[in-house]
Amino acid sequence: MTPKLSVAIITLNEEANLARTLASVQFADEIVVVDSGSTDRTLEIAASFKAKLFLEPWQGFAAQKNFAIERCTGTWILSLDADEALTPELQAEIGALLASAPSADAYLLRRRNIFLGRWIRHGGFYPDPHLRLFRRHSANFAPPARFTDRPVHETIALDGVTETLKHDIVHHAYPTLESYIESLNRYSTLGAQTVIDKGRTSDSRLALLHNVLVLPTLTFFRNYLLRLGFLDGREGLLLHLYHSTYTSWQYAKAWQTARTR
Repeated sequence: MTPKLSVAIITLNEEANLARTLASVQFADEIVVVDSGSTDRTLEIAASFKAKLFLEPWQGFAAQKNFAIERCTGTWILSLDADEALTPELQAEIGALLASAPSADAYLLRRRNIFLGRWIRHGGFYPDPHLRLFRRHSANFAPPARFTDRPVHETIALDGVTETLKHDIVHHAYPTLESYIESLNRYSTLGAQTVIDKGRTSDSRLALLHNVLVLPTLTFFRNYLLRLGFLDGREGLLLHLYHSTYTSWQYAKAWQTARTR
């Protein structure tokens, strides 16, 4: 028999994205949505797709996703963000994979990042693999797969064999510059805490200059020029220009926080 597949999604005011995401996983046996206080139509949309809905106050990205995983009953878990959708090719690939007794314990999924309506193919933004499909318990009976507890860019900790699937999820991340800049501001605040936790703050003016000016400049040069980000047109220019500021902001915020302690 084909093992049961559960999809785990966390949400907060995702009415613009959720229907597209849920429509792309209708082949799954179970869809679990954990919401942290939406005030738009998110809950209504989740119910219309017959998702199992749980309400949980925001605990942080990793804790929230782990809460969703714990509510899943499938042998296999597909963890998605609410602004991601599976291509039809990936839907078919996952279905065929689970029906054929998978040899790996987890699978990386390639991700197409959409910025201002354009698929960003260069500058390190594709294939952008993320571990999203995994067996609840790996074949060697290691502890269950869980997201690591970190402020941002949480990843799955799993003891098992990992492979990469051929087809893509589509990340409808930033339809406007406003949404991208808002995201950079939010994530740089979380990233600042990671910088502090790793002890990478310094009172030295030279260190601050390096972190908030030199590193962002090198980041832009590497991604836009060396990794061919310029091939993605004006959207690529804006993406890499503002993405490089993320590095500057997180170090500046880390310095500001450390100074006031």
